[in-house]
Amino acid sequence: MKVISVFNNKGGVGKTTLTYHIAHALSELGNKVLMIDADPQCNLTIYSIKEEIIHNIWSEEDCFIDEGFESTKKILSPEDFHKINNTTRSLHYLVKPTEEGTGDLENLPPPYKITPSLDIIPGRLSLHLFEEKIAGRWTDLYRGEPLALRTITKIRELSEKYSEINGYDYVIVDTSPSLGALNKSIISTVDGFFIPALPDLFSLYGIKNIGKALYSWKEEFDIIYKLISTEKRKNFPDQFVTFLGYTIYNAKKYSSSKNEWNLAEAHFNYAKQIPETIKENINTTLRNHLNEEQLVSPIGGQQVMLTHNTFPSMAQYYHQPMWKVPDLFPNNIESEHINTLRGSSAKYRNTGPAYREFVSDLISRIRLLDD
Repeated sequence: MKVISVFNNKGGVGKTTLTYHIAHALSELGNKVLMIDADPQCNLTIYSIKEEIIHNIWSEEDCFIDEGFESTKKILSPEDFHKINNTTRSLHYLVKPTEEGTGDLENLPPPYKITPSLDIIPGRLSLHLFEEKIAGRWTDLYRGEPLALRTITKIRELSEKYSEINGYDYVIVDTSPSLGALNKSIISTVDGFFIPALPDLFSLYGIKNIGKALYSWKEEFDIIYKLISTEKRKNFPDQFVTFLGYTIYNAKKYSSSKNEWNLAEAHFNYAKQIPETIKENINTTLRNHLNEEQLVSPIGGQQVMLTHNTFPSMAQYYHQPMWKVPDLFPNNIESEHINTLRGSSAKYRNTGPAYREFVSDLISRIRLLDD
């Protein structure tokens, strides 16, 4: 099992759309996949689950979040608690005992099943409260304080425990664009991450910010590893996170352009600066498994580079990957969408092979982590 994340310090690059679709593509290639929505904005959850189901999940656990986990558990009968804990719960519910500094859950609630081979642990808007605890306990990590260790590695631990139970091949953690304490703990303890980028100035600076943050975070973790015991070191992965590469995503196509990526020249000029920006800002120790071709080339080449226009919005509306939306036609498509989809079904379906080719390249890079 490998835990990976899609991360950029720049928002608005289509990160959640990409995460959702690569998870589906990975599962369609014969892998069992878990998505974890660790972005307090919950966009991946909204993409994956109908709103009324999200409402039921959140409302059933409101007291655990608002009034306290242990105090709520004490006023429930064992049967009532089992009923709540035996249905899908949000990520904040799962980390709440750690946030409060009490014991962990004896039994993990089941994730929400999207397909037979793809599950999700939904997010929750209140997850910022857990981030505050991570920030507050960070200095205790240097002393090897058990609660600090549990807090900082909690999402990694959940990834591993759920994989032991359900046999996942990949866990994909969706994050916000922040460089705050929550993402610091997540990105530093996943196995690998890659960057989706728009071909613009802001993505270049996002990569620079990520590089600086990773350098600082790795220095901290190297010190922590030296100070804590070998036994406590087992809470962390064997090595610090590895960079898997980048992709241009959600870029506009210009048919009159003369470059190989069909981008406007201004955008193409920014896109060609991405590899050099990576080399200058992401430490070689985090990317030395990639050869020169892999480092400079977008993951999957041009397969998912160009914008899908309104396709992602339609996919989110129906909680289906883009290539499966035509399968709903016509009986399960709302009347106002029928004309839109009638002439575009082939284009929707063609996104499937593109994403599967993308994840095939991604898998080849992930496998380098074991070399």
